Amino acid sequence: MVLFGASLVVLFVSGIAAMLNSGRHPGRAAILGVSGAVTGAALAIASAVPVLAGAPSWQAWTLWQTPLGPMNIALDQLSAIFAILISTVTALAAIYGRGYLSGHGTDPRAAGRSWCWFNLLLASMLLVVFAADGLTFLIGWESMSLASFFLVLFDHEHPGVTRAGWIYLITTHIGAAFLFVMFMLAGNGTSLDFFSINAAGSLRADQSLANTIFLLALAGFGTKAGLVPTHIWLPEAHPAAPSHVSAVMSGVMIKTGIYGLLRIISMLGVPPLWWGWTLVVIGSASGILGVLFALAQHDLKRLLAYHSIENIGIIVLGMGIGLVGSATGNHLVAMLGYAGAILHTLNHGVFKSLLFMGAGSVIHATGSRDIDRLGGLMKRMPVTGATFLTGAAAISGLPGLNGFMSEFLIYAGAFMLIVSGGAIWAGVVTALSLAIIGGLALACFTKAAGAVFLGEPRGPAPANATESPRAMLGPMITLAVFCVGLALGAPWLAKMAGTATGMAATAASFPDSLQVFNLLADITVATVLLVLLVLAAALLRSHVLKGRASTVSPTWDCGYAAASPRVQYSASSFADPIVRMFRIVLRTRRHVQAPEGFFPTAASLETHTDDVLMARVFEPAARGVTRLASLVSRLQQGSTHLYLMYIFVTIIILMIWNLR
Repeated sequence: MVLFGASLVVLFVSGIAAMLNSGRHPGRAAILGVSGAVTGAALAIASAVPVLAGAPSWQAWTLWQTPLGPMNIALDQLSAIFAILISTVTALAAIYGRGYLSGHGTDPRAAGRSWCWFNLLLASMLLVVFAADGLTFLIGWESMSLASFFLVLFDHEHPGVTRAGWIYLITTHIGAAFLFVMFMLAGNGTSLDFFSINAAGSLRADQSLANTIFLLALAGFGTKAGLVPTHIWLPEAHPAAPSHVSAVMSGVMIKTGIYGLLRIISMLGVPPLWWGWTLVVIGSASGILGVLFALAQHDLKRLLAYHSIENIGIIVLGMGIGLVGSATGNHLVAMLGYAGAILHTLNHGVFKSLLFMGAGSVIHATGSRDIDRLGGLMKRMPVTGATFLTGAAAISGLPGLNGFMSEFLIYAGAFMLIVSGGAIWAGVVTALSLAIIGGLALACFTKAAGAVFLGEPRGPAPANATESPRAMLGPMITLAVFCVGLALGAPWLAKMAGTATGMAATAASFPDSLQVFNLLADITVATVLLVLLVLAAALLRSHVLKGRASTVSPTWDCGYAAASPRVQYSASSFADPIVRMFRIVLRTRRHVQAPEGFFPTAASLETHTDDVLMARVFEPAARGVTRLASLVSRLQQGSTHLYLMYIFVTIIILMIWNLR
């Protein structure tokens, strides 16, 4: 616990020091912020690794005494997994941010002050996963929301950024309201300590109370995680934030919602079947709608933001399978579901952070995130292109990378649920949803990677682009290596993740599960052999062609003397057939200028896809609240006499009411 306490102190002190130096010494402020974030993350990792290595879980340790009760922290296997993920990704994002902000063209003083909020965000996320009571958890939760709000507003002078920040703040505080009520009910007005609540067993004894706690947790934590229909803040805030902040928010911050939901569920005892069905339905809806909206986007960061909703849906699908397995007494299915969910949480944190960093590298070099204005960047930014393609292949679930491994476990849980004969349709819905999500995700990243990095540049900015600085490339390369490393370590990680929640038996208890994990190991070995074979073939080709003259000639261009980049597929034209197929859901607006005559001079296709829930539900509701507030505000006239009359009338009404 000493190491974790030191981590909080380092993060707090370095953040304050960076803010104090932001005026006179902005360069020093950046160094203080980055070094503080990396050091604090390293200390947190050092405190968590022993628990994963087999050391006993720490009991509650009082961090601070408050009038509302002690702030306790503790660490078990579940907390350790999330702490390592949060610390690793945020440390790499801090290093990346040093290079990104140096060429961002913003006020150096603002950049210096942002490191204070960045380090506070890291400290808050760690406090959330280390919290051993509701008070500590909520303090960390609210601090995390406040710090990320100010980070989203970093480029507040740009159109739409302030709106995105306020949408995020309002939405996340609505979710926090559910959590306040949940902890009040869970503590039963006596204690918010997690160990005391578990020991009392009151939540497990009262099923109606457990059901209420589950629904409140789903609403509160689901809002932070970005589950449909409370996802509306995510595609607004993530594109608005600087790219290293987007990487942290998408890669790890939204995972605190997953952590909180897992933590609360583990305290509620054996779940009823409808809990699992609820998560399966919500996970399917989030995954399918998220990838559909992503496919329709031509803003690179907005596309990635919607893919966060998709992958949170996949994680919740795994949790749903785990709950269904627990409810039906099928501990093998429960273990595979939870293992897939937690492993995909780790995997998504890695490849999604990599993809946002890749998008930031593109923006840093070109000044644009419009996919239709890019192209041909692979030749000019080979490292960015290679690492982005690695992340794109991983998020698409292609074999050999980490995304495939976690989705494979969820598939295995779904199919074993079908074979076992219990809650068959939950397994069918999960398997079909994963298949649809995987196919659409592959199409989406074929569009994104192809339009951004392949073909010819669609303007002077991508044509003149150069590779990003080393401070940005280093974290991207590291995360790309992690995409491969997590795939290689998937068999061991899956066994650990399957039992981290405490809601499933160990893998050794089920011979069938060992077969699944052994199959993962076989896939890993086959992947390694395939990579080695490809490398050997490349070396052999290089050796055979060494010293031979090469001929350069133009590609056949179908009769065009000088093909224009305008004849290439754009993001809109590539996705248009699929978008039109789902037009009932997407409601895409198409602006087409069709070619006319034998010698057409101009043609264009432009599409705009708004979030249906935002446009049809939340914005009308917001306008209704605004009109109601405007009507109520008429009561406020600034007259003291009028206010005294309001008080007098209220007293008279209360007296009459009491006489009844």
